[in-house]
Amino acid sequence: MPTALVTGATAGIGLEFARQLAASGHDLVLVARDRTRLEQVREELAGLGVHVETLSADLTVPEQLARVEERLADRDRGVDLLVNNAGFGLKGAFLENPIDVEQAQQDVLVRAVLRLSHAALGGMVERGSGGIINVSSVAAFLPRGTYSAAKAWVNSFSAWAHAEYGGRGVQVMALCPGFVRTEFHERLGIDRDASAPRVLWLEPDRLVAEALADFARGRAFSVPSKRYKVIVAAARLVPRPALQRLQSLGRK
Repeated sequence: MPTALVTGATAGIGLEFARQLAASGHDLVLVARDRTRLEQVREELAGLGVHVETLSADLTVPEQLARVEERLADRDRGVDLLVNNAGFGLKGAFLENPIDVEQAQQDVLVRAVLRLSHAALGGMVERGSGGIINVSSVAAFLPRGTYSAAKAWVNSFSAWAHAEYGGRGVQVMALCPGFVRTEFHERLGIDRDASAPRVLWLEPDRLVAEALADFARGRAFSVPSKRYKVIVAAARLVPRPALQRLQSLGRK
């Protein structure tokens, strides 16, 4: 069976990736901070007849991140698919947040993606097969602070890696969802119904199914649903200064 390693695997998009990959016959390595929830998910997915390994790690801590890197680089236990999903947002504006909190967010959204991708790609390129899905965001196409900046880096990195390693049998794709019905906004203390119109909310099961289909087609980007495809296309056409002015008006 192929093996997939999923970060942030106990909730939201990561949990849905784990469920659908297990249903398609992937053995799993699940990475998250909460040991209790990891064990609960392990028991659920092991019932599907796949092997489920858990690895408790806080990706903001270098020593714990290194343990995940070591697992990915282990040539004797190759990982066929890496899903870089772990991440979190911040409710306050940049100057309202302690710089250490901002740095922790960048550590998860950028540094972990960089280091885990590096660890995984070595074995994948040697074997001539494998893949990486980096969970980015529609926010990457909009000027919305450090979260958007980090996701823009994920998009750029993924597009480069897609072109660089696609000819060597390794598929890399950025998944760019919009608003998804997960714990993400609840953790920020944001009222989900008040934060965006109902039509913009996506269900994680459909999102992941579409992402895996796009990945199988060899696409560099997966933007779920027609409505978000339109939003991304519009964001690419509107000049950046105009988007920034719109963003400023939204804060007033």
